Amino acid sequence: MNLPPLTQRFVLHFGEMGSRWGINRTVGQIYALLYVSPRALNADEIGEALAFSRSNVSMGLKELQSWNLVRLQHLPNDRREYFQAPEDVWAIFRTLAEERRKREIDPTLSMLRDALMEHPSHADDIHAQARMKQMHDLIELMTGWLADVQKMDSATLVSLMKMGAKVQKLLEMKNKVAGSMKAGLTGRAASPTVAATPSDAPEPAAAPANLPDDTRS
Repeated sequence: MNLPPLTQRFVLHFGEMGSRWGINRTVGQIYALLYVSPRALNADEIGEALAFSRSNVSMGLKELQSWNLVRLQHLPNDRREYFQAPEDVWAIFRTLAEERRKREIDPTLSMLRDALMEHPSHADDIHAQARMKQMHDLIELMTGWLADVQKMDSATLVSLMKMGAKVQKLLEMKNKVAGSMKAGLTGRAASPTVAATPSDAPEPAAAPANLPDDTRS
């Protein structure tokens, strides 16, 4: 199974980038091959295409399965196992984000929560705990946003990502409006109340003339 030039370049690039993403070259190339393959592949086909040993292919597939990045399939009248990457790229994004959260973010968040429960007495520890609080709040904000993203369907997520700078402009406009309203309220509170002067007060109405005698006191 010889890879065409464009596919080969993509697969090799993923292998080179693998170490920067926390995976080895073998896993990166296997995933890249499954991602662009028009059909599910078995371990023998993967090994032949990438010139990997059967044991390396087996370990790479197990790693990808642990990340929920490949699906196992069985074909009729074929006892071999076939593997395929999800077709929806946004489903892949959500899976990667969720797995990285569980493996990398949650342990750190748990440690920070424990640290914030303590009552340090040393000045350096008090300063350190304050810095930890800032990190904790940032991570919680990001994980909360990620949890909201995970609930979105692909179409909604695409729309959100395309908004980009529009969201920033909307927030800037909101801040300007809020600032103007605050300034207006502050200005009103600072203005003294002007008392009515005698010249401002309305004059009493004149008694009507020529009233009958029995109406006068």
